[in-house]
Amino acid sequence: MKNINLLTLISATVLSMTIHAQTIVDAGSDVPIIKPLQLDGPRVGVTMLNSQYYNRNVNDSLGVGPIISQFGWQFEWKYFETAGGSAGLFEFIPMIGGLDQGLFIPSANALVGFRTGKGWEIGCGPNVSVVGTGFVIAAGYTFKSGYMNFPVNFAITPGKNQTRFSILIGWNKRSS
Repeated sequence: MKNINLLTLISATVLSMTIHAQTIVDAGSDVPIIKPLQLDGPRVGVTMLNSQYYNRNVNDSLGVGPIISQFGWQFEWKYFETAGGSAGLFEFIPMIGGLDQGLFIPSANALVGFRTGKGWEIGCGPNVSVVGTGFVIAAGYTFKSGYMNFPVNFAITPGKNQTRFSILIGWNKRSS
């Protein structure tokens, strides 16, 4: 199962490169409907493990506390944008957790989502980590200041024996 999740994650990343290269213009106007844009930037935050899973599995095998620091990088591709500013997104987010506890806990997320012209966003996709695999559901808001974006995201990764909650913040620069 882990090999299938990893293969899916790699395939989605490679396919997103093709999507990123496309530009479509509405034949009836000069206004682009699809304007690919890549917005990359650092992400920091925490992941909280529910106590049931934490007590039975994680503490015994990894020696980690119930709150894990996160550090990573978000690769974001806007594969379409409407005239009103709403956009379809693909995001790949590799993370390293547990550095505050002297641990190296890698994870990766691949999300497909949507952002409104006002900055609200929602997305979902696979999550692969040493603590388990799952399907992550994320929502948030991107604050804008000049050419800078400051995303704040909340994510939940429910699972059979675990639920992980994450809060991540970051920044990136828009070119226009």
